[in-house]
Amino acid sequence: MEPALIGTRLASAAIGPILRKLLVSDGPGAGLTGRSEKVRLSSLVSFHGEKCTLTEKDVRKLAGTLVGRSVDGAGAGERPFPADEAEAVTDTLATTLLALGDLDMDDVQAVRLGHTALARRLRAAAPAPDGLSTDSVRYLESMTEWACLHILDFFTQRSTFVARSLVEQTRGQSELIAKLDEVIRRVPRADGRDAEFERRYLAHLAKKHGRLTIYGVDLRDAPEKWPLDVAYLSLEATGGPSQQNPWAGSDPDTAAFADIRAAGHLGAPLGGRADQILARHDKVLLRGAAGSGKTTLVQWLAVSAAREDTPTGDGHADGMAYLQHRIPFVLPLRALTRHGERLPAPDRFLSAVGCPLTPPDGWADRVLAAGRGLVLVDGIDEIPEAERDRARRWLRDLLDAYDGNRWLVTSRPTAVSDDWLASDGFAELTLAPMSSPEVATFVRRWHRAAGPEAAPYEQPLLDALRTTADVAQLATNPLMCGLICALHHGRRGFLPRGRKALYDAALAMLLSRRDRERDMGTPYGVDLGDAPQIQLIQRLAYWLTLNGRTTMDRAHAESVVREAVPAITEAAGYDPGAVFTHLLHRSGLLREPTAETVDFVHRTFQDYLAAKALVDRWDIGVLVRHAADDQWEDVIRMAVGHARPRECAEIFDELMKAADAAPDRRTELRVVVVAATALDHATEVAPEVRERILARTAEVIPPRGAEEARELAWVGRAVLELLPGPEGLADEAALDVTTAATHVADDATLPYLARFAEHTSLIVRSQLMWGWSRFDPTRYAEEIIARLDPTDLDFTLGSDEQAAEVVRLGMRPTRLDLRAGLTHDGVAMLREAVEGAQRLRVVGDLVGLVAPFLARNELRSFTLVGPAVEGLAFLHDLTRLTSLDLGGSVHLSEADWGATAAMDELRELFMSGRSMRSIPESLRLPQVRLLALTCDDTSVPLDNVARAFPGLRSLFLLGGAGTALDLAPLASLSRLISVIAHDTLLTGAEHLAPTVTIHT
Repeated sequence: MEPALIGTRLASAAIGPILRKLLVSDGPGAGLTGRSEKVRLSSLVSFHGEKCTLTEKDVRKLAGTLVGRSVDGAGAGERPFPADEAEAVTDTLATTLLALGDLDMDDVQAVRLGHTALARRLRAAAPAPDGLSTDSVRYLESMTEWACLHILDFFTQRSTFVARSLVEQTRGQSELIAKLDEVIRRVPRADGRDAEFERRYLAHLAKKHGRLTIYGVDLRDAPEKWPLDVAYLSLEATGGPSQQNPWAGSDPDTAAFADIRAAGHLGAPLGGRADQILARHDKVLLRGAAGSGKTTLVQWLAVSAAREDTPTGDGHADGMAYLQHRIPFVLPLRALTRHGERLPAPDRFLSAVGCPLTPPDGWADRVLAAGRGLVLVDGIDEIPEAERDRARRWLRDLLDAYDGNRWLVTSRPTAVSDDWLASDGFAELTLAPMSSPEVATFVRRWHRAAGPEAAPYEQPLLDALRTTADVAQLATNPLMCGLICALHHGRRGFLPRGRKALYDAALAMLLSRRDRERDMGTPYGVDLGDAPQIQLIQRLAYWLTLNGRTTMDRAHAESVVREAVPAITEAAGYDPGAVFTHLLHRSGLLREPTAETVDFVHRTFQDYLAAKALVDRWDIGVLVRHAADDQWEDVIRMAVGHARPRECAEIFDELMKAADAAPDRRTELRVVVVAATALDHATEVAPEVRERILARTAEVIPPRGAEEARELAWVGRAVLELLPGPEGLADEAALDVTTAATHVADDATLPYLARFAEHTSLIVRSQLMWGWSRFDPTRYAEEIIARLDPTDLDFTLGSDEQAAEVVRLGMRPTRLDLRAGLTHDGVAMLREAVEGAQRLRVVGDLVGLVAPFLARNELRSFTLVGPAVEGLAFLHDLTRLTSLDLGGSVHLSEADWGATAAMDELRELFMSGRSMRSIPESLRLPQVRLLALTCDDTSVPLDNVARAFPGLRSLFLLGGAGTALDLAPLASLSRLISVIAHDTLLTGAEHLAPTVTIHT
């Protein structure tokens, strides 16, 4: 007999009277005047407490009657379970019914929970004994649900139930009103002036940042700037598995945390679309090389927040709604500190960046205090190194004063150390080099923007990028791609070879061809060739670089040009003021961010011309003194490109001497890497010089840690010949060399990485998996991914192409990590893999696509990264979980807590500490042994933790700057053996048992 048929065979008329005997009756009223305001289940059963009329023996007899009647109702040959298990089934059902008196909840809460979830709670309290057949277990599940259905029906018929429900509803409304009052208190109601100003301010931002220069799109009849919707290209941000785990090695009882570093809120941040990172992390430090698109991303985020209608260019604005109702503050540090000024307080944010609008008094403070701000701090690397600690203190003061906002800080890769903002809760990610598909998308978009005359050159350039290694190696970021597109078109399908030739051609295009092709003539009465313009502009670049600046006063810039004009033969006959105006407005290299300041249209052009000026002056001492300064890395490389062979050899010789005299390994490594990466910029290098530099580089190999590994990767493919193979390497060393290699995005890397494909270490295999996104998905899958041992390995999939390879190669991973970049098609391809997975990690944006596959899943571990746009209803399908990780940005409702409590086998729970405020008072999760909480303030109610998790053994607390918690409420946890805290000040430890170990 199918157990599901029990309800139809065993009619209500038969089951009702039997189950009614388990309950007592009570008088009318709402239960407000008795000893307890809530009618506990223990007071409603007839076999428990003061009103006990049944013994346990009586309950077992009733259970036997229920079982007997259901068996009698079955036809011949349709017994619901084997006959020899009748006694065991009866005993188990009786124990399950008796558990009703032990549940810590009232009747209203039981009805709200529902008969299915109530049955789960009863079965968890009285599990079926080992050895029962599957039919018996299924029979007990079905019978328990039918019993709970009738029991809840009895509850709702009680005369006190409706009255108590109304009381509970009134109390709930009162609590909701109190919460709304708190929200209103935190978000002051904007008066008419605030609302009107925000409307004007957001419109100003959308207009100011809503257009973008695509370098090279300066053809006849083409506008200088293009709508950001059309020009913006969504790139990827990566955060590899090599980042440190704050819990590592902290306690012998934390074996279950062996892979916690992969959890986005407790260790290494997850990557994905760069414009989505603030949806998953409220504080981000984003690194990227010059021209990689950092400032463009800042513009896009500001415009996405400023517009009421989210931009929808080419579909890359999907998911930007999370920024709506945020107020952006775009703060380019280069503009804030050009005179070494004190960094501004919020009331000066707008005036400091030259915004012409004047806000109402205290407006910025109100926005940030309400947690509505989107603070975009652009260019830590563009202020002198000596000022960066001051900038960090300024940022920390803001973080301490204002909670709930979103923060993005950008920097070049080596400007600050790996942990520069880690203690402040910042996730650290890096803008990845453009992949081949992204380059192709950019090329198509550029040619579409350039108009019909550019169309014939689109496909030939795409072909060249696929077949010509030199061109492909240069096309790694939007700036270089734009220059390549423009030069390919301008030279009728021919490209200069090498980086220096590319920059020279680009300067020529910007300096002269631009006006000639537009028939502009000489609007300022100045007609200069390329060489004299470069001579004058490089003086500005030299001053800026020497002084560690990227912006200078307009008056000072004009004085520099005025002083230089008499020495430039071709310019000497012109008015110096007119020459400066011509350079400022017609060179294409300079711009005026404000009426009083001047800077270069891109930092790369400043570095290139400063390098030329240094070589022209032969200021080699200046170069060498700054060899370890991250602001000078590109300048030194480009200086090597400008230098003649003898000068080049001297520069390298001085760099090697500087490396030998370095005071520490970090400085030594940086100087050596700068020299090694400069080799490819040199026009001519003697073989012995090249061999000496590579030999010196080999001395710092293998790298020690992820930071050194990434720095070595800047050497490019040449470093592959120096990195050792897997033979004889310890696991950590193997991780470091594979980290370096996976950051060298070159096809030549694949044979090297393939040597590690059968490595046994999980951390090495994880790094190889993470590196997949940087290479051709098909070739990498065949040569590396398909050969990896899948044991305990998360298959990280961030594109439909990767999903297709998993299916094509017949891989059956049991652990899946689904990241932003997958579309509906990609997730659909992975249906079988998702349904067969034991462990699943998924970004919130994909939950809606994955959820339909979860109902048939036997998942044991689930991790959610970022908010689930469509809510947490899917939790009801995850009944078999032993581990649930909801991250630090998801807050559970009362219904979500109910679904979580129904996970009978749940042992590990990771979540936001704020969710502890919403846990129902009666809810208990005795099955949870390990709990990890992100604690961003001091109001995490640890008393709720102690009440709701009576079986807790280990508690992990991940705090932010200034977080302090009192452990005294945990004294009631008799099974607790360890409390581990990160960035959290703990007090009250003396109240815990002596056997509890505290780690901070």
